[in-house]
Amino acid sequence: MIVPTGAGGITDILARLVGKHISEQLGQPVIIDNRTGAGGTIGTRAVAQAEPDGYTLLMVFPSHAANPALYAKLPYDSEKDFAPISMVTRVSEILLVPNTSPAKSVRELVELARKEPLNYASVGVGSLAHLATELFLSKAGVKMTHIPYRSVPQAQQAVMSGEVAVFFDTPITALPQARAGTVRALGVSTAKRLAAAPDIPTIAEAGVDGYEVTGWNGVLAPANTPRPIIDKLNKTIVEALKTPEIEKLLMEQGIEPAGNSPEEFAALMHADIEKWIRVTREAGIQPQ
Repeated sequence: MIVPTGAGGITDILARLVGKHISEQLGQPVIIDNRTGAGGTIGTRAVAQAEPDGYTLLMVFPSHAANPALYAKLPYDSEKDFAPISMVTRVSEILLVPNTSPAKSVRELVELARKEPLNYASVGVGSLAHLATELFLSKAGVKMTHIPYRSVPQAQQAVMSGEVAVFFDTPITALPQARAGTVRALGVSTAKRLAAAPDIPTIAEAGVDGYEVTGWNGVLAPANTPRPIIDKLNKTIVEALKTPEIEKLLMEQGIEPAGNSPEEFAALMHADIEKWIRVTREAGIQPQ
């Protein structure tokens, strides 16, 4: 199972959890192969070019759907070169502001942005934090200056210190800081509130109508992998996500297990690809 990010991140952790279950159920060792670089495209290309025999899989994250909008020439087709197996998780982005910010709600943040120049953090151009913020700004009808950082800890530190006014962060790293009082959480990006933090409203209900961003991880195989293999792997992965061990671990981190059918996962990716192409064009983000 190729993971196009470094070891230790949520995508890598999920690959190891799911891989362990596949190994136990199918009696085949699952080796996790971290191949990083170029926004995940290096590891992704390796899977696109692999034999479609079910022995090479890819654990993807939201950049897979964003890359068609960010790269003028990808070394693969994000849809045609892959066979979706299953979505693995569904996760919200949490809108954070400094604890010293005068904005105590999403509406107040929008009003503040209309009155004075603000900036926002991300973990790089094309990251989900970047695109989620640009969609927020578009829906709210305001502007902010983008400040990309190299890592989540750096971006978190920037919002804690007031160096930036906004940072969209994932629950696994955002909730501990919000609960510690070092940042203020104003809203979640998904259509529903988080079970792990039901007191935080959705951004849509907090004042930005129609706003919704869902982060996800999922498993793909090379295109033309036989359907019986896809179905067998889908069944194994969906069952893994229903085990008490994995379900409890994910829910405690504000991450929702989200096994689904190959067709449902394909539809989600297609919708996100179209969404991020539209958002990047509206934001004037030029493909590399």
